Amino acid sequence: MGVVVITGATAGLGKATALRFARAGFNVGIIARDDHSLAVAREEVARHGVKCHTVNADVADAQAIMTAAQEMEQHLGSIDVWVNNAMCGVLAPFRAMEDDEFRRVTDVTYLGYVNGTRAALAVMTPRDSGMIIQVGSAMAYRSIPLQSAYCGAKAAIRGFTDAVRTELIHERINIHLAMVQLPGLNTPQFAWARNKFAFSMRPLGPVYEPEVAAEAIYNVVQRPVRELWVGRSTLQSIVGQFLFPGLLDRMMVKKAWEGQMTNELNAPDREDYLSGPVSGMHQVHGRFSSEANTRATAITSGVPGKVLVGTVAVAAGLLVARLFTGRKR
Repeated sequence: MGVVVITGATAGLGKATALRFARAGFNVGIIARDDHSLAVAREEVARHGVKCHTVNADVADAQAIMTAAQEMEQHLGSIDVWVNNAMCGVLAPFRAMEDDEFRRVTDVTYLGYVNGTRAALAVMTPRDSGMIIQVGSAMAYRSIPLQSAYCGAKAAIRGFTDAVRTELIHERINIHLAMVQLPGLNTPQFAWARNKFAFSMRPLGPVYEPEVAAEAIYNVVQRPVRELWVGRSTLQSIVGQFLFPGLLDRMMVKKAWEGQMTNELNAPDREDYLSGPVSGMHQVHGRFSSEANTRATAITSGVPGKVLVGTVAVAAGLLVARLFTGRKR
């Protein structure tokens, strides 16, 4: 049916997306940093009767990702879809972050997408076809406390993607760029991210299972759009940022600091993935399945104007209600 390459696809959303494409008959290429997790992911994907090729590479290394793209084409054939997904994060106030920590998050979460996009364009442009999907976040529009580097990276990806898209349109290059803005997901990343607090971290609710996001990414390939907003909370965050950002600032102060922490203490020997891959825990789901939603609404920039205005009005109303409810408590 085609070939898809996904970065950071040995766990969480990346693995869920790889398995979704495999079920649809796509041959799958996976780029990640840990040989053992790559081998496990390759075996899981291959069970669906498709080819899977893996490459051990760091998305922050531009030449390594360019080489990986060429290797994928040699083993799997022409790449039809490239999904930039690899990321990392640090839970800490900006003033508590070291320069090398902030830089590493930026190198992986932003420049990793730049490197992946460059590599994908290099192999797709001669054929004048293909699709590049940037896995985004509501934080591309509405930042939250304690994740300044990650929020900055997601916002940068949006600006970068919009710029490259207009260049491709100007040059009449038939490669489609899409961005999928996601809510908080129940993935292992919250056990892996560097955390400078005593308590373990969690996604800011409401939480969704990674399969919800994987299905949204797959649907973009079937019905291409410019941008897709997944989940009610994503829509509310984006609309709220446009309509009343000051009120949303106060809501983030009230709910998003402690809202990213559990009541459990961090293990003293806890690994994080900032400088190297973690061992084990390369599953799809995190620890929050009991509260995770298995369905989500989604809206695109391609919906009719009346529908978009109505949806925005509803989202704004719900968010205002949440803001004022929070004030009364």
